[in-house]
Amino acid sequence: MIPQELVKKIRRIQIRTSHKVDDVLAGQYHSAFKGRGIEFEEVRPYQDGDDIRTIDWNVTARSDQPYIKLFREERELTVFLLVDLSASQGLGTHYQTKRELVTEIGSTLAFSAIKNNDKVGMMLFTDGIEKTIPPRKGSKHVLRCIRELLYCEPMGQGTDMASALTHLTRTVKRRSIVFVVSDFQDEGYEKALRIAKRKHDIIPVVIGDQRELEMPPIGMIELRDSETGHVAQLDTSSRRNRKLFAQRAQAQIAEQESLFRRLKIEPMRIMTGEDYVEPIREYFHRRGDRE
Repeated sequence: MIPQELVKKIRRIQIRTSHKVDDVLAGQYHSAFKGRGIEFEEVRPYQDGDDIRTIDWNVTARSDQPYIKLFREERELTVFLLVDLSASQGLGTHYQTKRELVTEIGSTLAFSAIKNNDKVGMMLFTDGIEKTIPPRKGSKHVLRCIRELLYCEPMGQGTDMASALTHLTRTVKRRSIVFVVSDFQDEGYEKALRIAKRKHDIIPVVIGDQRELEMPPIGMIELRDSETGHVAQLDTSSRRNRKLFAQRAQAQIAEQESLFRRLKIEPMRIMTGEDYVEPIREYFHRRGDRE
């Protein structure tokens, strides 16, 4: 039995994210992600303004008037959410944790998909596969995905991106649009990402928090890696230490960007406490222009 408070939370996320899809992302998703092709639907008599290139000359030759072919987009797509629930998602210094942001983004992407009659599947991972939900359509299915994003208590603490991508490649047979929602605080996943990209349309959604980029001057602090448990001391009153901390963070981002460029993958970057809809809308818009 799902606790009533969780039911209310799922409902709030449903209302908030579905409204954002309707108000801001309507049409953007559809133009960004085309169907698998165009298929013939029917013929009808030619009307003024119709493209003469669509005239069906065989039917026209048998009739007293010209006819044109009508086509429709073979629309149905499969969207897969590969979501990182490792312990580092618990960080949050701007009114929400990374996991809360992950839930909102996952819900928004899922509602965008089903409003275009696409299927949505989801795989939750840490240093192991925590949960897999097969692709289906409909609002009830998306609500189940939201429930798992909120309710799932991961067995693992760490992040194994390579294993998650390998599992995705082996088990998801149909070519899918895969949103990899993670802070990408892992190494050694380039080969798995390259193989997954050959089969699927991979879109990294990189989640971050400002505290991971810079540290305020608040004196001696203790930093604990939530995934490994490693503890380190840092004197933030030292300008040099703060500078080294920021440089290390920027170097990590630069390394990620270099990897994505090598694989010709364009990521989204979204920070806690910021409007996440606008980066998604801009990404959809850029992609739609390229299609």
